[in-house]
Amino acid sequence: MPPPGSGGGGYGSADGFNPRNAEDIFAEFFGSSPFGFGSSGPGRSMRFQSDGGGGGKFGGFGESKFRTYSDGNGSTMPKKPPPVETKLPCTLEELYSGSKRKMKISRTVMDVNGRLVLDTEILTIEVKPGWKKGTKITFPDKGNEQQNQLPADLVFVIDERPHDVYKWDGNDLIMNHKVTLAEAIGGFSMNVTTLDGRSLKVPVTDIVSPGYELVVPREGMPIAKEPGNKGDLRIRFDVKFPAKLSAEQRAGLKRALGG
Repeated sequence: MPPPGSGGGGYGSADGFNPRNAEDIFAEFFGSSPFGFGSSGPGRSMRFQSDGGGGGKFGGFGESKFRTYSDGNGSTMPKKPPPVETKLPCTLEELYSGSKRKMKISRTVMDVNGRLVLDTEILTIEVKPGWKKGTKITFPDKGNEQQNQLPADLVFVIDERPHDVYKWDGNDLIMNHKVTLAEAIGGFSMNVTTLDGRSLKVPVTDIVSPGYELVVPREGMPIAKEPGNKGDLRIRFDVKFPAKLSAEQRAGLKRALGG
């Protein structure tokens, strides 16, 4: 308010009173104004800018949080975009034994001068035995950097490549094997090469009837949540019947089978 008797004079009144802008007075004492709307001329306040990391400290008044207008939307905290997902194809052998994969990524990052530049980096992924299709490996903040926005997380999603022999079902491995009618009835032994390169000799002593399945315990896939434990190997058979038989063969079969 103007002093008594001044007649409510305005700027440059006869009694010498000159009202001051509160923001400018504050700026003269503390060097800047917290109000965010002053001018930048001599003796006037400068706009306070937050670095987005939780505000700045202002003089002796302790920590204060100020709204930043640098992005034009009044947001106090940069937003984090959704994760960026990409498939990581793996062979069944890699998912059986585990593997170490190195992935080269290229992304935009912000340099010390605030400019966006292209950067390359090698990421190492430890694929654990028994990891199934859909397992996710997350690298925080490895997405592209942009102004006024946090970098997204980079997520690799395990994908299983088809195998020529085996099919993964639950914790078990399934394989199909063709046998002749004589083998199905008389029995035989078969050699199986495992996913880690071992050779198994599997005797088949039962009669292979339609729908018969031979189970080899603990020769399936590793169980990721149960280290040291594995599923089973299930062998299914496809019996190949002869296209034709001679009269002598037919008679011999009848005698052997009691027909």
